[in-house]
Amino acid sequence: MSAQPLDRAWPAALAFFLALAILPSVAFGLLVVVGALHVLPAFLAWAACTGVAAGFGVLLGRDIMLMTALVRALQTRPEDMPRNTSLLVPGMRLLGQEAIRLIHAERLSRARLVASATEDRALVERLPDPLMKLDTAGNPVWRNASAVAAFGTETAALLRHPMLRTALADAGQTNAPVRSRLTLSVPVPRDLDVTVIPVNGPVYVLVTDRTHERALEKMRADFVANSSHELRTPLASLIGFIETLRGPAADDPEAQKRFLSIMAEQAARMQRVIGDLLSLSRIEISEHQPPEELLDIRPLLERIIAGMEPMLHEDEMRLEVAIPPDLPVVPADADQLAQVFTNLLDNAIKYGKRGGCIKLVAARAGTDARFAANGVLVSVADDGAGIPREHIPRLTERFYRVDKGRSRAVGGTGLGLAIVKHVINRHRGRLVIDSTEGRGTVFTVWLPTRI
Repeated sequence: MSAQPLDRAWPAALAFFLALAILPSVAFGLLVVVGALHVLPAFLAWAACTGVAAGFGVLLGRDIMLMTALVRALQTRPEDMPRNTSLLVPGMRLLGQEAIRLIHAERLSRARLVASATEDRALVERLPDPLMKLDTAGNPVWRNASAVAAFGTETAALLRHPMLRTALADAGQTNAPVRSRLTLSVPVPRDLDVTVIPVNGPVYVLVTDRTHERALEKMRADFVANSSHELRTPLASLIGFIETLRGPAADDPEAQKRFLSIMAEQAARMQRVIGDLLSLSRIEISEHQPPEELLDIRPLLERIIAGMEPMLHEDEMRLEVAIPPDLPVVPADADQLAQVFTNLLDNAIKYGKRGGCIKLVAARAGTDARFAANGVLVSVADDGAGIPREHIPRLTERFYRVDKGRSRAVGGTGLGLAIVKHVINRHRGRLVIDSTEGRGTVFTVWLPTRI
């Protein structure tokens, strides 16, 4: 509160009352001049009048200063109300009491507004759906916790989306909420419902993520289509063998033994396909939600390597491992990353050269210019027949096989690399495949140390 108006209040009041004392002073002076009053009595009377006027001027100036402070506090900050609120002039005292009551009411009203605003802000922060506030230029000025968790540093991709820009323009013209549906393709595909709500200049954008629901719908459709395609052949074989065992081979123990062995293989193949389909569907459902837990990759790789020892021994293959002890931790889902590296090592064993060598190398990113430096690289290399260049872009498609006969012979379902791709997408990483025919294949996984 400025002290200058208060400093001028009481001198003004004092000057006003002293001005009122001029008329009695002139009257007493005239009475002395004409001889109606003696000098001493006139002086005493004049002094008494002037003293009373000065006293009332000081008292009124003090009360005016106090009232000014009270009104100023009421207008600006009620918490700055003066501690001493006793007014001495009777009329001013009543006015001051009313001002104090108003200030207390204002304090209570402001406290309620602050409490309500705090509750509203806490509610908005805890909304399960992302909410963003944009200024008139469309730039974000505030995001709730769900928006930060859902988009992180990827908000620009959402705000630049043509469908959202159109919705923002429509909301600005109609000054009414506008709903839109859009799809983000990076870093992972996401289906979003967006509501743009204009509020007197600023605009609020409420985002509802429909990825999970639509992924479930797609999962059901894909599961039916893929399973019917992949399971048709083994089911036909099983049905044919069952009919044969019931008919011509009913009394042929040797044929029964051979057919039952083939039936067991076909049933195991069906079981693997169904298991991989279910695993892939679960990964796709959570693909838009990056993992939050931090993981040390070295112990995970060591456990996977230990589990692969029987397969390596059976195929007489060597595994060379290079994992430094100081790898940084990465945000990761341990079970899903275990699927990734298990699938890559399993493929290297199945499609590598029998009696050959597999190399597993982990390192800090930065040694390979193709990848950002803030990450970890894990590569799995075999010395098998390699993959023709034209097949590499499609290797991560569901049920895509370079050599269908060999893939089925070694127990492949055609879903392993699709699972690898979707897990790495969820971790906001990258998968790069390098292969040279006759010299082998290298699968390199890059995982960021921060998402």
